[in-house]
Parts: sequence; C-alpha cells; structure tokens
Amino acid sequence: MNTPFSSNAAQSDRSRPDAPSGNGRSDDRSSPLAILLIDDNPRIAESLVLAIDLAGHRLDVAQGPEDGFSMLATRRYDAILLDLNYTAGRTDGAEGLVVLDRLLADDPGACIVVITAHSGIRLAVTAMQAGARDFVMKPWRNAELIAKIELAARRRPAKPDIFATPVMGNSMTEPARLLGDSDAIEQVRMVVRRIGPTMAGVVVTGPSGAGRSLIAAAVHAASAAAGAGAETPMMRIDLRDPQAWDRLDQGGAGTTWLLRHPDRLDEMTQARLLDRLRPGRFIAIADDARAIAPALARRIATVEIAAPPLAARRRDVPLLARHFARLAAQRHGRPLPRFTPAAEALFADAIWPDEIRGLAAAIERALLLGEDGVIDAALLAPAVPTAAILQNAAPGRASFDLDQSERGMIEAALAEHHHNVTQAAQALGLSRGALYRRMARHGL
Repeated sequence: MNTPFSSNAAQSDRSRPDAPSGNGRSDDRSSPLAILLIDDNPRIAESLVLAIDLAGHRLDVAQGPEDGFSMLATRRYDAILLDLNYTAGRTDGAEGLVVLDRLLADDPGACIVVITAHSGIRLAVTAMQAGARDFVMKPWRNAELIAKIELAARRRPAKPDIFATPVMGNSMTEPARLLGDSDAIEQVRMVVRRIGPTMAGVVVTGPSGAGRSLIAAAVHAASAAAGAGAETPMMRIDLRDPQAWDRLDQGGAGTTWLLRHPDRLDEMTQARLLDRLRPGRFIAIADDARAIAPALARRIATVEIAAPPLAARRRDVPLLARHFARLAAQRHGRPLPRFTPAAEALFADAIWPDEIRGLAAAIERALLLGEDGVIDAALLAPAVPTAAILQNAAPGRASFDLDQSERGMIEAALAEHHHNVTQAAQALGLSRGALYRRMARHGL
C-alpha cells in the first residue's frame, strides 16, 4: 500500500484533525482549504498537489475509495474531489456514484466535486442530481478547477461540523464514521441514519471493544445533523463513578448525555438515576440491555443498536487493519507499512481478543516491531499466544471457529516461510513434530 500524496506548503490549522473545517469553516475567501482527492491515477495526483499547493490550499490524496473513507475517519475536509471510475476499462461511473451516495449518507453537507471524462456530461448531471456540488471534466485547466472548488466550499452551509463529535471528559475528536462494507456494519449505519435525527434514547450493546463508543458518537453526529445538540458535545458519564453523576445536572434541553454501564446498577440506583435525568437526549452503552429497568429504558434505551462482533465482519478486517496501520504510522512517524500475503491471509480466520480494539493494538504493535515497513503474519499473532491457542485445541474436539483459526494460522505461517516447516513451527511457538501433527489433522 503506497503512501498518499500530500501538499507540504499549505500547512494550515485545517490540516489538523481537531481544527474547525468542513461545515464549520468561516466564509473568509483567503482561508486555506483542506481538500481530499479520491483518485487512483498517480499522474493526476502529482499535478494537482502542485497546483493546489501553489493556490495556498492543502491537498491529501486517497488512492481509491477505501483510502478515502479511512482518511475521512481521521480528518475533516472542506471539499472532496471524487473520481467516478476506478476499475480499468470502466467508464460508466457506477463505482463513483456508489461512493458519492455513501459520502453523502455519512455527511449530508459534504462538499463534493466530481471528476468525469470529457464525454461524461450525462454522468456529471446524474452526480449533481445525487448531491454533488459541481463537476469538472478531463482535461481541465487548473485555475478553473481551483475556482470551482473554492466556490463550492463557500456555498457550503455555515453550520457546525456535525462529524466533530467531542465527548466531555473524553479525547474523542475524530469524525464519527463507521468503516466497513460488511452487511453487519451497513445495517448499523442504516439504523443510525434512521434513529439519529430523532431524540429517542439509544442503548448500544455488543462486545466490549467492538466500537460501541464510536456508534454512540455516530448517533450523536446524526442528531446534530438534524439540529439537535449541534453545538453541544456529549457529556460522558460512567455511572459506576458516584462523582461523575454531578454531570447530570449540567447542560440543557439540547444536551446529549452518554451514559456508560446503566445495566450494572441495582434496581434502586436505577430508580435514582431516572429521577436525576433532565430534558435532553440519552445514549447508553451497556453489556445487557435487558438488565435496564423498564421505566429507565423508556428514557435511555428506546432503541437498541448492537455493535457486531468482529467475527460477523470478516470482510471488513483487511480494511480496518489498513486504517489502523495508517493511524499508527501517523502517530509514530513511521512510513505506511505493507502487509505480506500471509498477513493478509491471517485476517480471514484469526481470533482477535478484545475485538476491533484488539486488532488495532495488534497492528500498532506489529508496526513498531516490524522492519523495512513490512508487517508479516508472525508479527500479527493475536495477543493470546498462538501456541496456547493451538495446544488447547484437543485433536478432533476443537470448536468450528477455533479449528478454522488454527488452520488459518498454520497456513499463514507456512506461506510466510515458504513452507519451511522448521521456521513456521518457530514462528508459531511449536515444536516441529507438533506442527506436523496439526498439519496432518488439517490435511495440509
């Protein structure tokens, strides 16, 4: 995976994740813009980086939709330049229109300028009807392109950035975007879009580490899009901490309170909590929604959104891994790493303790321990030692999931070490004989 292009001269405050931009930018025409280009053509990227840099703006380049969504999950942009074709030979723009719909579904106020071929006027009109702000045709004059971007950005509604979802008492400042293409996460996105603009109480359940806080932030962002609580951050309250209850007396009717662990309170304490609740919106995070008393649930848990476990999002794991690799590389000043084929194969079956949070930790650890910008399967071993997982799987008695994970890890290790059994066994923490026995059991 290549490192994205980025202009260097226009290093404005808007290039920082915590800087106001997007819907919250001022109408000062001299203000530098943060622009994202989603285009897999490196020649276009190179020319635009220079032209936009000279115009006093900043351009980041995503080499396809996956990179684009990853970058949008960590930074806010004043405008997005979106190519409409990505597969070689495709000219119908269908791929780009799907991306356009997803971008606008996540952020209805997104300022998107689409790129089409010279003969694509009908496609450009379709994109405009779908919500794009403007279009440019290849080949273009750089001055004209920059003028269109600046005009489109100035026409953007002047209201707070709905995807800057700070949480009082928390460091969450990244845009609240749910990454992934699996049916499981798309279902969550659909519920968030439907329920978010209301003031209904929402309880987010699911395994710890599966992204419950991010889903809660996405609900708040969607309610902000409808004007509810748009200027007020969520007030985060861990209900297990008696001192944190004082925050229940802060805020007003437009406030959103994020309540953690109401299900761990006894019946009497839940009744006291209900008496303390003020007008506003409540989003809860709980392990078991059934443990919330009915009276309290009517206020804070009208709708339940279950964060899907990572096992239900297998197709999202490579995308999430690359996203976490980007974050870790930025955090530690390292180049964006490349995953070996064996590491990619491991994503299909490995069990990640602590869910998505565990995957993120494994990627960061692998980046720090890896050499030459490469992450291999051995570095990605889950936090639970591989040898322990394999040794605890009695022959013929392993559960289906564990059995599949064991086979996947063995295949990945063998591929990583070019089927050198001795080296693969060392990477897995097994003796050579133990690996042979497991290979025979799996028919390898």
